[in-house]
Amino acid sequence: QVQLVESGGGLVQPGGSLRLSCAASGFTFSRSDMKWYRQGPGKQREFVAGISRSEIINYVDSVKGRFTISRDNAKNMVYLQMNSLKVDDTAVYYCNADVPNLIGVRYNYWGQGTQVTVSS
Repeated sequence: QVQLVESGGGLVQPGGSLRLSCAASGFTFSRSDMKWYRQGPGKQREFVAGISRSEIINYVDSVKGRFTISRDNAKNMVYLQMNSLKVDDTAVYYCNADVPNLIGVRYNYWGQGTQVTVSS
């Protein structure tokens, strides 16, 4: 059974930092591409950052230079270090896994999300 469990969200002041974690289980983590998405109040869900199984990394423009995605294949974890947080970063942050099976068919899974609120 695939599980993605996010943690690390909370309330932070503008300019502050948070580190989100996503614990993965039930699939071959090292062969999977991992992403973070977010959905702000009244907004559509959007891509934030991704790290492929070969550790190719990409970010949405609005977080470049402030957020860092990383993974630890030994622990089946993916992280999102968020610095210089802005009010506009307020959202529910979701962990996403793109998982290939043995014949290359890909399946997509989501965590339950963790709330990040940036406010003074």
